[in-house]
Amino acid sequence: MITRLKRLGIVLAVIGIAFVAAGGFAFLKTQEGYRSLNAFSAAQNVKLSYNDQGQLLDRGETAGAQAIMSLLKNDWGYPVVASDLNPNDPIVNTATEYMFQMATVAHHTLTGTQTVVLTKDAEYKGKVYAAGEYKVPVDGRYFSQFDRLSPLDGPARDQAWSGTAQAIIGELGVGTATASALQLALAMSALIAGLGLTFLLAGAGLVWATRPETVPVPVLRPATVMG
Repeated sequence: MITRLKRLGIVLAVIGIAFVAAGGFAFLKTQEGYRSLNAFSAAQNVKLSYNDQGQLLDRGETAGAQAIMSLLKNDWGYPVVASDLNPNDPIVNTATEYMFQMATVAHHTLTGTQTVVLTKDAEYKGKVYAAGEYKVPVDGRYFSQFDRLSPLDGPARDQAWSGTAQAIIGELGVGTATASALQLALAMSALIAGLGLTFLLAGAGLVWATRPETVPVPVLRPATVMG
């Protein structure tokens, strides 16, 4: 039984070493991903704005940034990580920063107004639109929420949600997904390494517990009869 337990301990220790090595390898690959993401973000040099108190700004105003944060947290339900927003490192390179920048683009699009020029009269759903210039508010509408057949909404949709706006949002979405995936990979590498250490300690404990007894067994001697 002792020999079997010792062998089991050795097997557990070997498995633990393998898990620790796998966790270390995953950690190294995760760090490579972080370095690549940071290099890409630094090359783009997109930065968030903060005031002297470390508060986020949008176009120089905290109110604008608060509205964007409300869109991000309340409308989109994104779990903002406050530690991702660092005034000392304003370059957009974390998941929350990417999402805030995405919300910034969306906020200004959703609250904007588009100018539509009709070169000739148009009729739609029984209403006549005379040729001329019209101001069409986006009014919080996303791309799919416009009436594309309307002589006003159709052009306004394409102007508001232009290819450039869609591409920027898509690129920021990739950045968010990449940063989130790297965070998950880092957690998984720590979990794998932790599991390996558990196996290693358990195996070493079994080997230690089944080691040969080195403490001498006391020898009982017959008592001397005093005369």
